[in-house]
Amino acid sequence: MTSLLRRCSVLLLAAWLPLWGALAADAPPPMLGFAAPGASAEAALEGRFDALLDARDMRTWLERMSSAPNHIGAPHDKANAEFMLEQFRAWGWDAAIETFDVLYPTPRRVSLDLVGPHPYHASLLEPPIAGDRTSAHTQGALPPYNVYGADGDVTAELVYVNYGMPEDYKDLARRGISVKGRIAIARYGAGWRGLKPKLAGEHGAVGCIIYSDPRDDGYGAADTYPMGAGRPAQSLQRGSVADMPVYSGDPLTPGIGATQGAPRLERSAAATLLKIPVLPISYQDARPLLEALRGPRAPASWRGGLPFTYHIGPGPARVHLLVQSDWSQHPVYDVVARLEGSTYPNQWVIRGNHHDAWVFGAEDPLSGNVAMMAEMKALGALKASGWRPKRTLVYASWDGEEAGLLGSTEWVETHATELAAKAVAYVNSDSNSSGILGAGGSHTLQRLVNEVAAGVKDPTTGATVLARARAAKILESRRGGRDADRRLARALLDGGDLPLDPLGSGSDFTPFLQHAGVPSLNFGFGDDEPGGVYHSVYDSFDHYLKINDPDLRYGVALAEVAGHTMLRLANADLLPMRAADFATTIGRYVDEVEHYADGLRGETAEMHRLLDEHVYELAATGTEPVGPPAREVDVPFLNFAPLRNASGALQLSAQSFDAAYAAALAEPTRLTPTQVATVNETLRRAEQALLGADGLPGRPWYRHLIYAPGLYTGYGAKTLPGVREAIEERQWAQASDYTTRTANALDAYRRALDAATAALH
Repeated sequence: MTSLLRRCSVLLLAAWLPLWGALAADAPPPMLGFAAPGASAEAALEGRFDALLDARDMRTWLERMSSAPNHIGAPHDKANAEFMLEQFRAWGWDAAIETFDVLYPTPRRVSLDLVGPHPYHASLLEPPIAGDRTSAHTQGALPPYNVYGADGDVTAELVYVNYGMPEDYKDLARRGISVKGRIAIARYGAGWRGLKPKLAGEHGAVGCIIYSDPRDDGYGAADTYPMGAGRPAQSLQRGSVADMPVYSGDPLTPGIGATQGAPRLERSAAATLLKIPVLPISYQDARPLLEALRGPRAPASWRGGLPFTYHIGPGPARVHLLVQSDWSQHPVYDVVARLEGSTYPNQWVIRGNHHDAWVFGAEDPLSGNVAMMAEMKALGALKASGWRPKRTLVYASWDGEEAGLLGSTEWVETHATELAAKAVAYVNSDSNSSGILGAGGSHTLQRLVNEVAAGVKDPTTGATVLARARAAKILESRRGGRDADRRLARALLDGGDLPLDPLGSGSDFTPFLQHAGVPSLNFGFGDDEPGGVYHSVYDSFDHYLKINDPDLRYGVALAEVAGHTMLRLANADLLPMRAADFATTIGRYVDEVEHYADGLRGETAEMHRLLDEHVYELAATGTEPVGPPAREVDVPFLNFAPLRNASGALQLSAQSFDAAYAAALAEPTRLTPTQVATVNETLRRAEQALLGADGLPGRPWYRHLIYAPGLYTGYGAKTLPGVREAIEERQWAQASDYTTRTANALDAYRRALDAATAALH
């Protein structure tokens, strides 16, 4: 679903080359959770694991699995699941396919026409490209569409809404332009696609068109495929538009597994289904529509890369949009495999990637899936030689991720009780390319990720993947310009840990972390090339070898990063978690949300003064009037003391825990088996303390009070989301309420840490 999640927007400039020697020479740090003899044995095990990884295997699997369309309901998607099941069993895993029945509408008819004196019929086709073999073999592929948009047959004036985000509608209002009763056309980018038709519908539009502008991921960003990574003129981006920030998974079974006989909502009651029709198109099909618009010229920041002056409308262009779907249920096939633990069989370390795609899906998701398969083959070979993990390893290839994390969500909801009792951590990947390691997740695992990344070589430079990721983060932070960015750059230069990104949504970690409270990680390699074939026919095997990772060296690197993480989580005597990283990060999040509130108060007061003194009216120029912005409510002084107190107490407890943890590793024989079991069980359950009983405002399925996808960012993470989003929406009572709720959750987490510290003593 989200190759963009793990694409690092970095430029590896010559400026950092003088630092390379120091960064690349970092000695691998000690292994968290292992006493010295155990660490040596684990390092030797990882060396044996690495020797069993074979890029040729990955290439063979990738070519086979991306040879035909892989959407839900496609015969080849099921065949891939059955192929993996056969392989997993042959490699010594206890494997099975778990099936769920989900609502999955498929298009019967889709069409788009410009009507009037200069009619145009949108082709909605992606023609074959020379040199890309599978692009000519699309039999069985679905027509381009956005799943979970409404059916509709509408004809109306067109309005260009830029990216279709909240600020864009404020700009339209200043120009006296409404989309009510009209069809909005928005370009991809600046926010998750599902927000574009959702916001259009909330503003009264009767339909929505989403196109890929060449400025963003086409010829304005790179040479177009097959020359480069840019999007070709007739390529278009499919995707789900379900309101996933409300809940993920089957729209008809929120909170429960979509098994046979499960109670289901009526479609009219499903909160994540859209109310208006929506259709994705290419920039070739968008050009005649946008050229036919008149009305005010688009602001400079709204202008894309097509060779004409962009206008907003409304009209005089009128378009006819038709979407008719078959709203049937379809099975999804999760392939789940286990290697039972020798010492703690009821503690699960879980690894996942998905196998469904919009069409062929070589990069998204099969590049990550074949890396995971390589891990499984290597682990199976280790098992055949007599090795066993201490904790049970659970590996899963999910189905239905592209439509809205269907397979993973239904599995988590079905196994919720078992996960609460057994899950240690979840490690996710999705798309993979080449370049810089991207890592996000629960900050108690930050030190573990740094240790693992320090032990894996980057295939291009020979330095560690940690050194390369740290160099990229230094440059990114230096460009940021804020004091916090400069502090981070200095800390990294001084050898500080690479921080994990917070997780929002867009891949299968979502139900594990944000619904079930399982500590989670997400890995993938990426670069600064545009995702020009994202969710298109051209995400193919030939494209992947030409553009992404020609010899799958970074597939091997991903397997090493994820595989070493899994091995250390499975085999560590004490679970490899460090509390200070989480506590420090919470302190930073509290600073950020308080500074945001203070800044919003100052900006609002200044805006009110500009309005009162008629600055906007006096400064207006030109023939196209732009009115002043709407007056917002004043920002009160909010009481952040509960969060401040909870954060401060957590930092003290985290320091005590980490000191006791380090002392225990220095003298491992001092701990009894009962102490070890108590500490591990306390750590395993600690993340669940961060779940709110009532979830987040208006979306109780999302229960994590520290990380969540933003209601108006989609994939992008909101930290301290109950507080932060209440401030953004100027819901002051709600902000105060969730300040207290979040502080209470942090106090519960601190008490769990204190219990673990007591057990260590």
